[in-house]
Order: sequence, then C-alpha cells, then structure tokens
Amino acid sequence: MNETKAWGAHAGDRPLEPIDITRRAPGAHDVQIQIAYCGVCHSDLHTVRSEWGGTRYPCVPGHEIVGEVTAVGDAVAAFKVGDTVGVGCLVGSCQRCASCAEGLEQYCENGFVGTYNGPTADAPGHTLGGYSQRIVVDDKFVLKIRHPKAQLAAVAPLLCAGITTYSPLRHWNVGPGSKVGIVGIGGLGHMGIKIAHAMGAHTVAFTTSEGKRQDALDLGADDVVVSRNADEMRAHAGSFDFILDTVAASHDLDALTMLLKRDGTLCLVGVPEHPHPSPNVGAIIFGRKAIAGSLIGGIAQTQEMLDFCAERGIVADIEMIPIQKIDEAYDRMQKSDVKYRFVIDSASLGR
Repeated sequence: MNETKAWGAHAGDRPLEPIDITRRAPGAHDVQIQIAYCGVCHSDLHTVRSEWGGTRYPCVPGHEIVGEVTAVGDAVAAFKVGDTVGVGCLVGSCQRCASCAEGLEQYCENGFVGTYNGPTADAPGHTLGGYSQRIVVDDKFVLKIRHPKAQLAAVAPLLCAGITTYSPLRHWNVGPGSKVGIVGIGGLGHMGIKIAHAMGAHTVAFTTSEGKRQDALDLGADDVVVSRNADEMRAHAGSFDFILDTVAASHDLDALTMLLKRDGTLCLVGVPEHPHPSPNVGAIIFGRKAIAGSLIGGIAQTQEMLDFCAERGIVADIEMIPIQKIDEAYDRMQKSDVKYRFVIDSASLGR
C-alpha cells in the first residue's frame, strides 16, 4: 500500500481540501503512475457537489490524467518505467459482455468502473481520481501518450473532452465532403471544432455570442453562425450532414434539426440539468433525420484519438492552475469563465 497526497471533498457542501489516501501496491497487471497533470472536467464539479446524486465520499475527482510510469506488474508488457501515459474516464469494465468484446467499454452492459466514484475493492470502496500524486490502474485501461513533453499539460483534457467529441465524429464517418456543425464553443466544443476540421470536414461553429466569432475561426471553424441571428440560421437550413451539440443546458432542438439534410444526425453529448423541450417529431419523420447521443469512447478508440491528435499537433486550450485554486476554478467554470479547460499542475499537491 502507498500513502498518497490528494485533494478531495467530504460532503457536497464542503470545499475540496488536502487528504491522504491509500493506493494499492501494483499487482501483476497494474501500472503505477506519478501524475503530472490532471484536467478539470465539469463532471468533477457535478460529482463533488452531488448535483447528480450518488456521490461517494470522500470524493477525489479527476479523470483526465497524464503522468509517468513508476512501476509495472510482472505481467505488464505494453508499458515500462519512464513511459508517458494517460488515464481517462474508465479504469475497469466487465470484459465479458458484447460491448466490451467490441472495444466499447464505455457501454459495458454490467457497468464500467469510472476513474472516480466507481465501485472497487480498494479502500475506501470506491475509486479515487486524478487530483492526487499517483494512481494505480489495470494496464488494459492505460493509454500511450506520444505528444511532446511541452504539450503534456494541454493533452490532459483530450482524455475526456477530446474523446467525447472524437468518438461521435468517427462513428458518423465525418470527413472530406461532410458539412458538420459544432454547437457550443466551450470545453467540449472547442475540441470538436479542432477535430472535425482536422478530419477534413467543412466545419461550422454555432455560438450565441457574436464576441466568440473570431475565437471559433481561430480554432479552425470554416464558418461561424450566431444562433440568435435568424437570418444566419435560415441560410444553413437543410445543409448539414451531422451536428454535434455540446451544450449542457436545456435548449430548443428544433432549431438544429431544421439545419439537417435528409438522413442527417444531431448528436447530443451534453447532459442538461433539465430536459430539452420535446422536439417536433414530424420534422424528423419527414426528413428521415435522427437525434442521437454518444458517451466518450472505448480504450482502443481513445488511443486512436490520442495518436490522431499527436500526429496533427492537436491539444486543448488550457489555463493551468495549482490545486489550491480548485474551488475558485469550479466557480469560474459555472460562469463559463475559462478558455477552455483548467488543468491542475500536480506538483502543487506537494506544497
């Protein structure tokens, strides 16, 4: 067993604070990782503050982890001490069901094990995440990082925001000849724009703010639509093959489905606090359109995404913070006051 410094919360109405946790000694198939950087996801905030319910305390969040291998079990062949690796949203699944057999561990029919707040035999009975100095993970759920060292902090959000946008873009065969919309220019949306553009699609960013037009163009959008401008919206009616909606607030989906071609798909990756208004079913039926959803990606596809991004120099736009600023960062996230992801410098855990 290894004592590890971490930051976590003991209740939903309490701030995060330094705590000592215990990590298991590496077993035969385990990889021990010294964490260098951990991205801050909106899911961390929701879980810590028990906004989704079911939070197990103490809660140590963090599922966008980049670090260095410091030990491996005897049966580990794919990793060695000194390797730069990542850990995303998953650290376990049943490995027996049809989804796991297809490399879709995120849809494990017996329930995947999240990097934090998931059930585990390790103390305290649930997983503790990346707001910590080190972590021990089954080698099947460890990923190779091939980006240069100078980019590693900005790689961390790829482990969640990157794969959350990459997976649906790949599943719906986005590429040259596709016209793709990315709704929302935030932590997820800014990655969606970068990745869709890199895939060769004609990429259109949707924002409610005229002030974000240049930002979207700088990220790689070929065109930008201010969704509150009715004329701009009408100009794109019936023209999209695929629209990725990253917005995690309740909104009118009809305004987006009217932009789809026949057989086009609107894919939702943001979970709103309150349900979206019911869409116009007739408009979907008469265009054979689809409203779909997508959840992160499996381990093989996450590795594919990391390699794709490394080859093209794609990383997240980040603001680095010490762990001591985490509650301030959560408050700023709720106000959308970050471009576009916070990343914790894990060296600050030792201060």
